[in-house]
Amino acid sequence: MKIQKRNLYLTLFLGAQLLLMRLVEHYPSFIENYYSNGLYPVISSFFRILFGWIPFSIGDLLIFYFIFYSLRFIYRLFKTKFKNFLNKILGITAFFSVIYFCFYLFWGLNYYREPLSKNLGYEKTKYTNEELIRLSKYLINELNSVQIQITTSDTIKVENNYSQREMYKLARKGYDSLAKELPQFKYQFGTAKSSLMSLLQSYNGTSGYLNPLTGEAQVNSRIPKTSFPTTTCHEMAHQIGFAAENEANFVGFLAALHNKDIYFQYAAYRMAVRYTIFELYKRDPDQFKSVYASINKGILKDFKTSSEFWASYENPFEPILKKGYNAYLKSNKQAKGVDSYNYVVDLFISYYTKRLKGSSIF
Repeated sequence: MKIQKRNLYLTLFLGAQLLLMRLVEHYPSFIENYYSNGLYPVISSFFRILFGWIPFSIGDLLIFYFIFYSLRFIYRLFKTKFKNFLNKILGITAFFSVIYFCFYLFWGLNYYREPLSKNLGYEKTKYTNEELIRLSKYLINELNSVQIQITTSDTIKVENNYSQREMYKLARKGYDSLAKELPQFKYQFGTAKSSLMSLLQSYNGTSGYLNPLTGEAQVNSRIPKTSFPTTTCHEMAHQIGFAAENEANFVGFLAALHNKDIYFQYAAYRMAVRYTIFELYKRDPDQFKSVYASINKGILKDFKTSSEFWASYENPFEPILKKGYNAYLKSNKQAKGVDSYNYVVDLFISYYTKRLKGSSIF
C-alpha cells in the first residue's frame, strides 16, 4: 500500500499548526497590530466584496456539501470493507489540516488579539453587586422608555414589522453611526444574510453564526424579530474581527444603540437588560425580584414570546451540540465556554461607568 506523500505532509503540517497556535496565544499585541488591524481587514473586505452581493449564503452551501461528502465517504468506506484505510485516514487529516489553516488565516486568529476592554481604554475591575443593580435599573428605565415610545402603552408588546432584508440594511447604518465615534468599528461592503440552515439553528439553540471560510454573517431567520437587530449586529461584529462572544455581544449592542431606528435601540436595551438581570439573579435573587418587577408588562410579554420560541425547539440533541460548541470556545481562549456570552456585563459596566461618570447613576 502506497501512502500519498501529499496527505502525509499535510497531516504533519496539522501537528505543526497545533503547536504554533499554542505559541501564538502568548503574543496578543502582535496579533492585534499585524493581523486584526493589518491583514484581517483586507481578507474580510475581500470576502464581503466577493460574496456580499449574493442574496444567499455560500458558506451554508459549503456546509451542505461537506455533510453530503462525509456521508458519501462513510458509505464508500464500509462498501470497500475499509480497503486502503490508512490512506483514507490520512486523507481526512490532510483535509482538516487545510481547513484548520484557512480557519485561522481567514478569521480565527482574532481569538488571540488583545481584549476589547484594552482597545477601548476601560479599566477592567471586578464590579460590585451595587454597581450591577444601578446599571440594571438604568437600563430597564431606558428600555421601558423606548417601549412606550413605540407602543404608547406599557402593557403592549413591541411588534417589529421590518423585513429581514430591511433590518440587514439598517444594521449597516448603525455601524456607520458608531464608526463616527469609534472608528475601529467601521463596517464596509455587504450585509448579513439569512441562513439556509435556520431550522437546524433553531433546533441547536443558535441565533446566528459567522462562516470563517467565506466571511459571511448568517442570521437564523426564524428567531423573534425583536431580537433580530442585535443578533444581526452581533454577527457583523464577528465579521469585523471581534471573535470573542462577549465582545461581539458588546459591539453588537453599541451598533444597535447608535442606530437612529427606534426598533434597533429597543433591541439594544432589551439585550442588555436580559444579560444584566440574569447576572443579578445569579448574584442576588432577592434584589433580582425587586428590579425585575420594574420592567414594563409589554416587555415581559416580549421576553415570554422569546422563551416560548426556544422552548418549542428543545430536543435531546441540543445539550450535546452545546457541549461541542462549549469545547470549541474553550479551545479558542474563551475559558468560560458558552458562558462567555454573559461576560458582556463587564463591558456594559465599564462603558456606562465611563459614559455616565459623575451622574447619579455611577
